[in-house]
Amino acid sequence: MNEADVLIVGAGPVGLTLAIDLAWRGINVTIAETRARAAPPEPKCNHVAARTMEIFRRLGLAEAVRNAGLPADYPHDVSYRTSFTGQELTRIKIPCRRDRFTATDGPDCNWPTPEPPHRINQIFLEPILFEHAAAQPRIRVINRTSIEDVMVEDSSATVGLRDLESGTMRRVTCRYLIGCDGARSIVRKAIGAELNGDAIIQRVQSSYIRAPGLIDRQQHANAWGTGAINPRRSGMVYAIDGRERWLVHNYMRPGETEFEAVDRDACLRTILGVEADFKYDIISKEDWYGRRLIANRFRDRCAFIAGDASHIWVPYAGYGMNAGIADAMNLSWLLAAHLNGWAPASILDAYEAERWPITNQVSRFAMSHAEAEIRRRGAVPDEIEDAGAAGELARVEVGRLAYEINVQQYACAGLNFGTYYDRSPIIAYDGVEPPAYTMNSYSPSTVPGCRTPHLWCDGVSLYDLMGPEFTLLRFDPAADVAGLEAAARKKGLPLKLLEVARPATAICDGSGLVLSRPDQHVAWRGDRPPSDPLALIDHVRGVVK
Repeated sequence: MNEADVLIVGAGPVGLTLAIDLAWRGINVTIAETRARAAPPEPKCNHVAARTMEIFRRLGLAEAVRNAGLPADYPHDVSYRTSFTGQELTRIKIPCRRDRFTATDGPDCNWPTPEPPHRINQIFLEPILFEHAAAQPRIRVINRTSIEDVMVEDSSATVGLRDLESGTMRRVTCRYLIGCDGARSIVRKAIGAELNGDAIIQRVQSSYIRAPGLIDRQQHANAWGTGAINPRRSGMVYAIDGRERWLVHNYMRPGETEFEAVDRDACLRTILGVEADFKYDIISKEDWYGRRLIANRFRDRCAFIAGDASHIWVPYAGYGMNAGIADAMNLSWLLAAHLNGWAPASILDAYEAERWPITNQVSRFAMSHAEAEIRRRGAVPDEIEDAGAAGELARVEVGRLAYEINVQQYACAGLNFGTYYDRSPIIAYDGVEPPAYTMNSYSPSTVPGCRTPHLWCDGVSLYDLMGPEFTLLRFDPAADVAGLEAAARKKGLPLKLLEVARPATAICDGSGLVLSRPDQHVAWRGDRPPSDPLALIDHVRGVVK
């Protein structure tokens, strides 16, 4: 291999999803990965957001992803207790995957999407993505390969590929280079980007354990996540396989700065609520720092960064991996538009213009939530485990606060559906401000830049009916769109016209026409066709006048 259209560095969930989407759009992709093909990933991500599940649905992966992970009847609830085996303080109800599409009672139900969230650890998710990618004829995966000596130029990048088995080097030229290579990104360093922000928000001593007898020691029903709250330790315990494997986060206390200086075994036993004779094995240590760091640039000419290479923050609401996949989907359609010939290279300027502000928005939500949760941990009453009235009162109050804070991150509809692009060079704005959103609430809208609202059309998802590139939604059958269709044909922009019955709600804000982009964000809307269809088509495909 001497050259590639697109070279992706890193075969984690972000790099793999990017490659799959590019290949789906007709682009040849090479992925370089340091790990061996069957090497298991670290058990990091535990949650696939609804927006990511919508992407997996489009790529034909949603069913395989949803059928993996915990047993079908294992609750996805989040339970807060005095310890894993202690008294329950509160419970956030989240349906198991068997009931995901039928349950209607709870904060995580009735989401406006064909694909609600799914709780699954990365050790189950990543192999599904990898095998699908490896089976695509347009994707080539090179394992046990590191990237060195990156040289970025105006129209191409040249990198050295080192075979980690033999040590041999070879040079490869690619038209576009994308770093999905994590917090220590080689590509980020090559483009001269620097991470800025808050270096350490918290320290978490995290242990991936095998404890076959733990599940039977609970006083309460199973839960996907179990928060332990007592005066000695606060932590989270995530069920990995629903049987014997668990990921235990020990939130280190103020003054505890060194992971190995803190007695891991004692902390684990305090969080789990088990005695010294309880047997467990540590599979791996997954200690991490909570940070809020954002790269000062996401691109240099033909090289880009996405995911943890471009931003790192406290992973509340599961928005580490999921934000990275959102980066990837934004970049994917822009690259494909240019490489497939229907958009100029200037369309790629939209990537940083759109994703950097979104990254800043989302990271601040995560930061704010982290600060609230850290304050809550520092205020655990000494009597919370007592049997008397004072203990019961303490448990009720702490449970109320834990629910109030954490239901926002575990049922985060706002972060899934409320984010919008408000500074994009390829969106035709109309002067209306997008609706404000919070972590857990939002208002669906067709204001340009917002996510195209989801609708059910005679029982079929609107997203399943839309085209792979641009879709013109016609809510007003009297609107004449012949000029817009002709302009799209003239400029080569793929456009599908979709007739949609106007919903009873005000979701469309009175607009008879909505132009939805390949990433399902609104590019333009109007109550009548544009006065200059060619100008609009040029605008959304990145032509700089």
